[in-house]
Amino acid sequence: MNQFPRPLAKLVGELAKLPGIGNKTAQRLAFHLLSVSDEEAEALATSIYDAKKRMKYCSVCGNLTDTDPCGICSDKERNQNIICVVETPQDVMAMERIREYKGLYHVLNGAISPMEGIGPEDINLKQLIVRLQENPNVSELILATNPNIEGEATAMYISRLLSSTGIKVTRIAHGLPVGGDLEYADEVTLLKAMEGRREL
Repeated sequence: MNQFPRPLAKLVGELAKLPGIGNKTAQRLAFHLLSVSDEEAEALATSIYDAKKRMKYCSVCGNLTDTDPCGICSDKERNQNIICVVETPQDVMAMERIREYKGLYHVLNGAISPMEGIGPEDINLKQLIVRLQENPNVSELILATNPNIEGEATAMYISRLLSSTGIKVTRIAHGLPVGGDLEYADEVTLLKAMEGRREL
């Protein structure tokens, strides 16, 4: 027997579907939402609905945007000769936080994962190739996919695909995080740190 009334149980169930939200957290969120004013609850519901209806993928880079092309692709001040390839729109936000990268992006919206049945045709790779063909001034492609099996496989696939184009293909460095301890690092992280060492 369900201990919650049907509307509350439905709300808890929907919240529990969100990534990183377990049943207990979903219950806390549901009770919090029931305690706010009608105006606050309506503002939340409206913002979710509005974002869902208005957000779309940029036709150039694949990033989430409410305008097409997105603000980054439209910015003529950015370096048009460098494209940083990332897996998700969240990765674009992370890169933008460092305030150093001034080039363009290409969002794959996924990574190659044969175990999950995701191949090159299932991610935003075809548009990257079209983009490179249409812009012969691109001189460097920075592969900033995640440092896991899928991210590495995706980076290697793109690198091989573009090996004969003359475009410089680079990979972001991986290794120990600032403030990290050697004793807690796994073997792959230590190996990447050794491979990416530089002269001081």
